[in-house]
Amino acid sequence: MENKKINNEEKQQELDIRYLRMAHIWAENSYCVRRKVGALIVKDKMIISDGYNGTPSGFENVCEDEQNITLPYVLHAEANAITKIARSNNNSENATLYVTDAPCIECAKLIIQAGIKRVIYNRNYRIEDGINLLKRAGITVEQIELEKI
Repeated sequence: MENKKINNEEKQQELDIRYLRMAHIWAENSYCVRRKVGALIVKDKMIISDGYNGTPSGFENVCEDEQNITLPYVLHAEANAITKIARSNNNSENATLYVTDAPCIECAKLIIQAGIKRVIYNRNYRIEDGINLLKRAGITVEQIELEKI
């Protein structure tokens, strides 16, 4: 029984790394210059949604102003992935969110409300409020450092 548990944990770790690498690849779709962020929502080993940071549908694909400051209406990757689920027949109850960067506090609130139970991320964000809120809500949060992709 112990070996099976270790094998399941190892398999989950391998899957976590693969999905996180895929989130990095998905981030390449972003038109943002300062930071490209990608997110995948996985449930029962199936990707049920994806997102990357960018402007709302119908807006020009420009994320920063002339001073290289992110425009206030730019959506984060997590928000894009969660709102896609709202427009589909899927739900994110008990799902895992894989995101290239640690969620901010606003995205953390959406993650909690979406019923997501695990968040796996790669890079830290300068403010840890989002991570702290997720942990307070009982969501499993894990940082996985990836080698350069």
